[in-house]
Amino acid sequence: MRDVAVVGFAESPHTFATPGTSNGVEMLVPIFAEVLGKTGLSKADVDFWCSGSSDYLAGRAFSFVSAVDAIGAYPPINESHVEMDAAWALYEAWLKILTGEVDTALVYGFGKASAGDPRRVLALQLDPYVVAPLWPDPDSLAGLQHRMGLEAGLWSEPLTPVPFADGASVVVLASGDRAGDLCDRPAWITRIEHRVDAQLRHWLDVPSARFEVGDVEIAEVHAPYRHQEILLARELGLGDGVAVNGLREGNPMFAAGLARIGTAATHIHDGRANRVLAHASSGPLLQQNLVCILEAR
Repeated sequence: MRDVAVVGFAESPHTFATPGTSNGVEMLVPIFAEVLGKTGLSKADVDFWCSGSSDYLAGRAFSFVSAVDAIGAYPPINESHVEMDAAWALYEAWLKILTGEVDTALVYGFGKASAGDPRRVLALQLDPYVVAPLWPDPDSLAGLQHRMGLEAGLWSEPLTPVPFADGASVVVLASGDRAGDLCDRPAWITRIEHRVDAQLRHWLDVPSARFEVGDVEIAEVHAPYRHQEILLARELGLGDGVAVNGLREGNPMFAAGLARIGTAATHIHDGRANRVLAHASSGPLLQQNLVCILEAR
């Protein structure tokens, strides 16, 4: 087993584009150039590429293949893809480096919420026999969760969704042998794991986010609704001294979770913190959760 670190991060602006104006490639080209420039890598130096996106959000099969145009179809590359937030693509890339198959990996995620109706699309991830036929959109489900929290006294603020946006993010990983050459202060991944809850659960409980994280200075959490930051802080055991940052400018689907990891790593790269937490979520009402601890040395 080897050490793995985040050595680079970049993300596109969060936009609210007119439907049909983009397939995601133009969001990726500039941030690929940015992160490769920061690390000093060329495309040929990247041993493994892994992406996260959604065919059903784009409304066409194998839509992720078009993103390879941002890399270049030739010469051939070692590439993989996950049909969910790119934080889970980072998990796959982490395993590749951990087991010694590769030394460097570039992970990217992109989502085009403006390509369709994400509220209707996301209803399809619900129980297909009982819930999905009712077509409840995410705001309606979150509203029920929010009302339960109001009645329980967990919060008093109104329901505040983070608006869907078009966006992309990219993270570069490197093995312990390479990380110091690519980044002055690498963010070492000392723990990463993910879990998923059953669909039948109390909506104020998030068992899959119950991790013993220890002392962290900053937590970057992926909560599509502001009240869910409170639930995550409780489940993660974050104390009052921890700065909890959530989504603010927008929620670029399938890129937002990866961006939380990249943003957390940036706190270490810039010397603002020594131990940080990054969180990504997937599914309705925080059903699946990934937690990553990053540390300086």
